[in-house]
Amino acid sequence: MSNEDEFYDAVTVFRKKKKALPSRGLGVMLKSAADLTVGQQGSRGLDSDESCEGLSEASFKDARGFDGSSQKNNGSVPQENGIRKHRTSLPAPMFSRNTVSIWSILKKCIGLELSKITMPIVFNEPLSFLQRISEYMEHTYLINKACSLSDSIERMQSVAAFAVSAVASQWDRTGKPFNPLLGETFELIREDQGFRLVSEQVSHHPPVSAFHAESLSGDFVFHGSIYPKLKFWGKSVEAEPRGTITLELLKHNEVYTWSNPYCCVHNIILGKLWIEQYGTVEIVNHSTGEKCVLNFKPCGMFGKELHKVEGHIQDKNKKKLCVIYGKWTECMWSSDPQEYEIYKKSDKKGDKSKKNEELQKAENDEADDMPEIQETVSVVPGSTLLWRIESRPAHSAKMYNFTNFAMALNELEPNMGAMLAPTDCRFRPDIRAMENGNIDEASKQKERLEEKQRAARKERAKHEEEWTTRWFQMGTNPYTGSQDWIYSGGYFNRNYQNLPDIY
Repeated sequence: MSNEDEFYDAVTVFRKKKKALPSRGLGVMLKSAADLTVGQQGSRGLDSDESCEGLSEASFKDARGFDGSSQKNNGSVPQENGIRKHRTSLPAPMFSRNTVSIWSILKKCIGLELSKITMPIVFNEPLSFLQRISEYMEHTYLINKACSLSDSIERMQSVAAFAVSAVASQWDRTGKPFNPLLGETFELIREDQGFRLVSEQVSHHPPVSAFHAESLSGDFVFHGSIYPKLKFWGKSVEAEPRGTITLELLKHNEVYTWSNPYCCVHNIILGKLWIEQYGTVEIVNHSTGEKCVLNFKPCGMFGKELHKVEGHIQDKNKKKLCVIYGKWTECMWSSDPQEYEIYKKSDKKGDKSKKNEELQKAENDEADDMPEIQETVSVVPGSTLLWRIESRPAHSAKMYNFTNFAMALNELEPNMGAMLAPTDCRFRPDIRAMENGNIDEASKQKERLEEKQRAARKERAKHEEEWTTRWFQMGTNPYTGSQDWIYSGGYFNRNYQNLPDIY
């Protein structure tokens, strides 16, 4: 099999529109019910063709034969205060990966892109990469908070906290999401958090996933296209971030853009897997010229910097206005720059006495061993808390280390079937089989789907046909000037005729 044939692994019920409810608590790789269109200047307008009005629960009667056997509510939709409740566990726990020798697969692949390596399905998690992208929205309350603030610096603080929180779900998530099939889609509507999202796999070579999220009350639009480059380096796998993320706060006429940090999974061959995020993330407010520069710090020799994030917000004249610090696995704080520097100097003095002891210990450790974690952030007096991670469910370790948000992404109630596009990844039989605990069936179905996609590509080549995306079109991001995949609208009209048969 050639590299061309390798495959990249990398809704709630849509009820009648009601007032969006913001997320309430502090939380732990879309606009009002009308559709948004992109004008020549990148501005968004409202279409009435995607209104939620007139849709009833009855219209969700399943038309695709899903029997809901893996669900435990017998087809009913649990409610709490008028908002749909989501499942809190998977149908079956994860499989042990201890019996599989990954070294026999990877020893000849050092330096290659991971997308060229066929991995055993046991190293996957039962989610598509499109669903993994939707986890950016877990802390939508931070966007809603930014929309409500009158000061641009405070808005930037909230946006920065959101950018950090978007990678928090990767903590201990060492399973690999399924590669989306070309034309695969995913939609997510969360009335409790006030947003809806649609994503599409718009390219297979190279793999590109595009998404578009919007506030149900018309406050914001959040969109981007993701195509990380994965490489295997002997004991670790590194994901280089590619693609720009754009957040538009419509009420304030503000646009923010940024890219994600690097992500590295250590001890792929032997030892305990652990994840490191590192690199510089720049969040730019294109309307005011203000910028937030965040440094996701590498682990370092002593492990003291593991998970730490430190940065600042500056105005258009590069004057430092505030410092942002914390851990992407725990919390983020904001502090006055002078107070922060005073505190850091006094803190460094206390650290010198421990340096020799730590150096002695480091000399006896393997370089790639996971450092001892101290999950506490030293808080500078007078700091303001921006975000704190949510506790994961008690059984998370047995369920791929999923958060509560991730646990609900692949749920499929019997009355959802008729409303979802047939290309939605909830219908993927390989992911469904793995979620239900049938690893052999999952592997069989994954192979069948890949062969089906391969055959479809050959058939298009035979007739000299090019693949046509349905919900996103290649265009220019008006704020960065770079090429981007822009949502072309119409998905929530529920007109799903002439979609490809990919499953």
